[in-house]
Amino acid sequence: MNAMNTMKTEQIGQVRRAALAAGIGAALVGGVLLFVPDRGPAPETAGPQARARAAMEAGAPAALPDLTALIRDREARVRTHPEDGGAWAVLGSAYVRRGLMGADPAYYPKADRALRHSLAVRPGEPSTAASPRAAGGDDAKAGTGHAPGALLGLAELAGARHDFAAAKRWAETVRKQRPASWSAYPVLIDAYNGLGDYAAAGKALDKLRELRSDSPVLTRVATVYRDRGWREDAVVKATEAAARATTPAEKAAALHTLGELARERGEPAEALGHYTAALAASRDHHPALAGRAAALAALGRTDEAYRDYQAALAKYPSLEYTLELGELYESKGLDGDAATQYAALRAQGDRARENGVNEELVLARAESDHGDPDSAVLRLKAEWNKKHRSVAVADALGWALFRAGREKEALPYARKATEQGLRSALFIYHRGEIERTLGLDDPARRHIGEALRIDPYFSPLLAPKALDALEELGEPAATEAPK
Repeated sequence: MNAMNTMKTEQIGQVRRAALAAGIGAALVGGVLLFVPDRGPAPETAGPQARARAAMEAGAPAALPDLTALIRDREARVRTHPEDGGAWAVLGSAYVRRGLMGADPAYYPKADRALRHSLAVRPGEPSTAASPRAAGGDDAKAGTGHAPGALLGLAELAGARHDFAAAKRWAETVRKQRPASWSAYPVLIDAYNGLGDYAAAGKALDKLRELRSDSPVLTRVATVYRDRGWREDAVVKATEAAARATTPAEKAAALHTLGELARERGEPAEALGHYTAALAASRDHHPALAGRAAALAALGRTDEAYRDYQAALAKYPSLEYTLELGELYESKGLDGDAATQYAALRAQGDRARENGVNEELVLARAESDHGDPDSAVLRLKAEWNKKHRSVAVADALGWALFRAGREKEALPYARKATEQGLRSALFIYHRGEIERTLGLDDPARRHIGEALRIDPYFSPLLAPKALDALEELGEPAATEAPK
């Protein structure tokens, strides 16, 4: 049997095994849930503002109703006390969280104004009229007024806007002011990753782990391990994060990470179990809903996948989700529906840009495969010149150059994207296809085959093309035995 038939047989076998394992995967996830301690009921005196404030200070997601209540409370406070820099800082940070929760960039200019006003008034002491603070909050420990809170808010805002250099600058300032505080490190890790400085991100993670070891930190550790290619270690940490979660949001985040890890290694049925468990923990967890859609699509349950993508987009109009749904439509021959999604994506990108958000990476990926590859090259070259040199940007730039007919220029970027540790089936396929076009048949055969072994369902559009390319490449040429 040749390599192509073997690959197709393996893929069919994986689908059958996945279907049989669906119940087992769900049962395993249920087993994880049995060990998750639930936080006891909040004290009767703790209102929604206090709950949101406590979640923010703990680096955990706040419930949307609680966050909305906190925003209203702080808006009322600054209307009557415009000199209260602490209230402005909390309001600005809450606006950032609200924008992130709903993929609504309109909150970011509001956040910018509030946080900068906080810095302008520069209070010396925390406001006694502020909402109750969680025990052990950073400002309570530091006793340095609210300026660090505003600086941290500006760091988080820059990160939300994908301005990684600014996020790094603000967060490093906070770290220098408060070396014993953990709060700057999550922003620093994301900023360093966005800049492609993975060594610095690793050091920041190590420091964060010295300062904290709870469920949100463990989930972040799992993600960093996954980016380094340490998949088994990532699973261990994400499982531990699920077991140590103390809120539904923390539990959902950890289970979603387990789902992502399963899906990226080509096990959509197991991933489906994790995503479903995440949604059982927190029904509004849109990343799990979009992940479940991708898993359902891989299992051939396309109508259910459409439903989940549409529901996720209704809650969180992410460019990433819009692109994924468009490509799923296109893979099924629904070109009109796909075109509608791609047009929506461009409109979302325009709105993001108007509010200071950099979505060039996703927009360029869409242009490479569904629009103007030359435009994608220009966008991504600009990102590269801004020092946004993550493996994701390297992969996207290499693929855009390839799609624009510049294969020789593309290959160094594709190599960079696949030699940093992350085992992405998509990135490895891109490299293999570029090599195939350049006549490098042996490495092309190796990389395209590797991509399909990692995840036979890595893209509804490109996975079938990978199978065709592998068949066209055929078996390696026989070499003459030495005499």
